[in-house]
Amino acid sequence: MPRYRITLEYDGTPYVGWQRQPNHPSVQQHVEKAINGFSGEQVDIQAAGRTDAGVHAFGQVAHFDLDRQWDAFRVGQALNFHLKPQPIVVIACELVDDQFQARFSALSRHYLYKILNRRARPALQLSRVWHVPVELDAELMHEAAQVLVGEHDFTTFRAAECQAKSPIRTLDKIDVENIGEEIFIRVSARSFLHHQVRSITGSLKMVGEGKWGVNDLKNALEAKDRSWCGSMAPAAGLYLVSVDY
Repeated sequence: MPRYRITLEYDGTPYVGWQRQPNHPSVQQHVEKAINGFSGEQVDIQAAGRTDAGVHAFGQVAHFDLDRQWDAFRVGQALNFHLKPQPIVVIACELVDDQFQARFSALSRHYLYKILNRRARPALQLSRVWHVPVELDAELMHEAAQVLVGEHDFTTFRAAECQAKSPIRTLDKIDVENIGEEIFIRVSARSFLHHQVRSITGSLKMVGEGKWGVNDLKNALEAKDRSWCGSMAPAAGLYLVSVDY
């Protein structure tokens, strides 16, 4: 059976997340419906990351199999036609080896969290940033974030409902940068725990507004206790940027 790898861009605002759920709109549901629309086949599409409700993507990767082989360019074009008017777009489509797995073949995942750091609320970026009207110190946030780089027990920054077998994860890189009125937090790792990036972001915000120091973040990490985590950042500012294979 031919296997197709697609790269997707989407606005997660209208959906309960990537994963299909009964009686609720999801990204997976609409992509599978689009595949059926042009091919007539029912498929179960697999993604690199199961983004939560309201989380966006610049470069989500997924794969699916079809009984019939189609030209990959035509598959991408057909999907985009059938995805209208949903805010989901296929930006690349290619045939891949049947050993390729969007989730398990991934070597690294890259996320971006966007904070709008100004007094006025967003108009054009509504539901696409976390609006924080209190001035944040991005340099201090970056300094503090470096204590999280490497292999650690991230229980403090793990959702209570997380189903991962282990809280141990290795963060390869965390950068915090101030660009104009926005603060960008970029995080890279092979895999993440449920709500890990949003939990880290919420704690870094505590550092940025002066409520925590660098050692407070370090102590929270070492506590291995969810109650030590700062308030979790909202989903609106989170983007799955890309996946490396």
